[in-house]
Order: sequence, then C-alpha cells, then structure tokens
Amino acid sequence: MEMVTRSDNDEWDVTESVGATALGAAEARAREADNEHPLFTDPYAQVFLDAAAARGWSSQAARVQESDPQMYRRMQAIWCYSASRTKWFDEFFTGAGQAVILAAGLDARAWRLPWVADSVVFEIDLPRVLQFKAEALPTPSVRYIPVLADLREDWPQALLDAGFDRTRATSWSAEGLLPYLSSRAQDTLFERIDRLSAPGSRVGVDAITNEFYDDPAIVARMRTQFGQIHDAITKVGGDMADPSDLRVDEARADPRYGCASMVGRPMSLE
Repeated sequence: MEMVTRSDNDEWDVTESVGATALGAAEARAREADNEHPLFTDPYAQVFLDAAAARGWSSQAARVQESDPQMYRRMQAIWCYSASRTKWFDEFFTGAGQAVILAAGLDARAWRLPWVADSVVFEIDLPRVLQFKAEALPTPSVRYIPVLADLREDWPQALLDAGFDRTRATSWSAEGLLPYLSSRAQDTLFERIDRLSAPGSRVGVDAITNEFYDDPAIVARMRTQFGQIHDAITKVGGDMADPSDLRVDEARADPRYGCASMVGRPMSLE
C-alpha cells in the first residue's frame, strides 16, 4: 500500500492527496440522485466527476461492486453518511447573508442553494482546487468570491482583502475538514474565525470526539477499514490514497467548547 506522508505545508491538486477526498464527496453527492427519495439534488457533482475524468481520474466503484460486493456496501455506507452531512449543511446555510465555506473543495452550494437577496458566499481553498472548480462550472447567480489561500497560512488577511465584512454576522462551515488538521492548526483556525466574527455569527462543523481518539482499538479499526477499501480499489486497477494516511489522528480541543469560550462573543456552534 502506498503511504502518503502529511507535512505542515504540503499541497495537492484536486485529483490527489486531500484534494482527492473532495472527488469522493462529489461522487457520493452524484449517487444520491439515484435514490428513490434523495435528500438533495446536486447536478454539479457529476460535472466535477466528468472534469476530473478528463484529467485521467476514474472512479472504480462499479468494478468494486462486481469484484467485492461486501466492500462496495461499505463504500455505500460512507456515501450515506456524506449525503446526510450534505443535507445538514445545506439547511445550516438557510437564510445566511454572508457565508464562508472553509476548505470548500468541490462544494457547489454557491450554485445550487436558494440564497437570500444580497447574500455573498466566500470560498477558501488552495488555488489549484478553486481553479478546477472555476473551469468546470458557470458563474453562480449569488455573489460568489473565491479566496485562494491555505487555511494553515494567513487566510484571514486574504479573506479581508477579498471584501469580507467583519461587521456582518457570518455563517461559517468546516465540513469534512477538522480530521485533516493538526490539533494546533484546529485551535488556530477557530481563534481566527472568532476574531473575524461579528455578533450573531455561527459555525457549523462535523467533528470526531476525543473519546474516539482515546481508544486505540477504534482508531486502528477505522484505519483497517479504510485500508481495505483502498486495497479493493487498487485490485481493480484504481488509484486511491488511503484516507487514513491523510488524516491527523490525535486528540484535540472539542470545538463545541472551544468556540463557546472564545472571547465571549455570541457565536453559536452547530
């Protein structure tokens, strides 16, 4: 199994390393449309997959379905979680006037959600990821501002330079992000969000609790399961980085309490 080593300043394209996890999420959103009662509709997910395929990327899910049905069902379970998470964050942004999507990846909410009048949506991610998105999609109807920045660097200044209004209540999202940050990087992220947030702002996150990281057996089982999916894909000719090798599995501050205790601003974490 090919091991991917994370470093403090590593970079990636949309088809590799952490960037490729966005394609996995896009595939989950695309497949949700095949359900009899889909939780949401994302017509742009397949657009991303097609654009990535033009670059040489390919999904091997159908081959896995034929060669290892049990492993395919495990992949489907991951897609179900991704779909539920997508639906939750869709509703989180309901009524948002100013939104910041951190590590936006292939999120298409600026294109597909019914934003209120005068809304502005900022997306922060690495230049190559946002460039891929710009080439694949048309201009959205909402005021959309991509911010080409690394969340491990001085992204707050880049956000302010892009026109972010720190006097306006903001809805922030950190979806599928925290496991790929170190504990120190996560603390810095929330400290920066707090300094930029006006009263009434809120943050939506999905996070793994420290109870998970405190149990080595649980962590080992997760790594084994992801490794098995990786092996199933490589057996049918696919190329996939093991997600477990991209994550930073270490104890960290609970974001529910970290955000609530920061500076005393009336920010809610959901």
